[in-house]
Amino acid sequence: MERERSREGTKESRKAVRASAGSRARIIAAALLLAAMTAACAEKESAYEGPFGREVSEAIPKIEAAIGLKFKRPPRVESRSKAQVREFVTRQVTEPRAAREFAGITAAYKRLGMLPDTLDLEKFLVDLLEEQIVGYYDPKTKVLYVVDDAPKDAVGITITHELVHALQDQYISLDSTQQIEGQNDRQSAAQAVFEGQAVYEQISAMLGGTNVAMNLPGGWDRVRDMIRDNQSSMPVFAAAPVVIQETLIFPYLSGAEFVRNFKERDAGKPLYESIPVSTEQILHPTAYFGQRDDPTAITLPPLSGATPVYQNTLGEFETRLFLFQHLNDQNEAVRGAAGWDGDRYVLFNAAGGQGLAWASVWDSRVEASEFFDILDRLIRKRYDVTAASAPGSVSRSYSASGRSLQITTQEVGGRPVVTYVDVPVGGSTSVLDVSKLELKQ
Repeated sequence: MERERSREGTKESRKAVRASAGSRARIIAAALLLAAMTAACAEKESAYEGPFGREVSEAIPKIEAAIGLKFKRPPRVESRSKAQVREFVTRQVTEPRAAREFAGITAAYKRLGMLPDTLDLEKFLVDLLEEQIVGYYDPKTKVLYVVDDAPKDAVGITITHELVHALQDQYISLDSTQQIEGQNDRQSAAQAVFEGQAVYEQISAMLGGTNVAMNLPGGWDRVRDMIRDNQSSMPVFAAAPVVIQETLIFPYLSGAEFVRNFKERDAGKPLYESIPVSTEQILHPTAYFGQRDDPTAITLPPLSGATPVYQNTLGEFETRLFLFQHLNDQNEAVRGAAGWDGDRYVLFNAAGGQGLAWASVWDSRVEASEFFDILDRLIRKRYDVTAASAPGSVSRSYSASGRSLQITTQEVGGRPVVTYVDVPVGGSTSVLDVSKLELKQ
């Protein structure tokens, strides 16, 4: 999925072709990047030797030169044992706000078929993080932590990467961006900016401040391929569901490409002045650098006969993942999600059990219609069922595996909207009054 590259031009031409994120997701893919960078930069000997103090002092001027910002205060660096790291990670995923997010996202993604019903997401992520972590910057304590007994070549690379986050945090609060609730897509976009800059400038610093794409052996594509290839050395990560793998890699790969585009197009402009607010803007340069295409905010009306439990967004990228999960066709997933202009889902309790309603708004009737038809194919394949409504209908209903589903396409205030409702069999799929959706650009 992540190998799909951004394309220039109109959205029509482009069609040719997270569990709680925050600091936890920032940590997870570090080992993937580390493995790639250790190999990709093997031609250049590391200048980082001795204790952490020397490594930090070596890295700081390179980072400042690459980013164009100065550290306002010296960063703190401390070591942590593996046991302390596991304790930190466990606290991260079990503190009240994170626990609410995990519970909501887990239930919603299981309902969408993106996570196995038997998966204990909290435990899985703790195990995954423990496998991955070499070091991390904690915006709450303002300290960069390095794991005891980490491989020597890994320490220098990790410190350089995490020092970028320490510098970012002195100019824009990383902790505040991680505390956004109910706006998963916006948080993913912000995370991609910060991780993308850390990846890009880390590589740039290691290459002496030169153009990454021009001077990295094999170019930027080699880094992308090596990150992929090194998954096999990480058994917990390799066993992760697609949505976990892809949402953890996304900020590093697509984020770094966004930063590369930014430096080429807006050289000298502050990166944090107006960061992207959707994964669409990360994926498609023209949605950010051209006539900026901010997403439409959707406010869901009160539900009929159901109690809302949790709300959030998927965004274009995770809409791709949902389609890919069930269709196993990357081109179809990319095509189906193109034209996305906003979405919101609600998990709810109703008679018979838990259900989910998801509304999405599209750039054009054609794109909404294509998404509607792809949703139809997805449901028929996932449940091995035929729609009760005739092809061409603006509403299609299904019943299988103890579930009743309905998809509709219609206009709200002149905007094309597609809805997806999934309830226990016998329950009403009319829980969401689409005509009362509020759309705000």
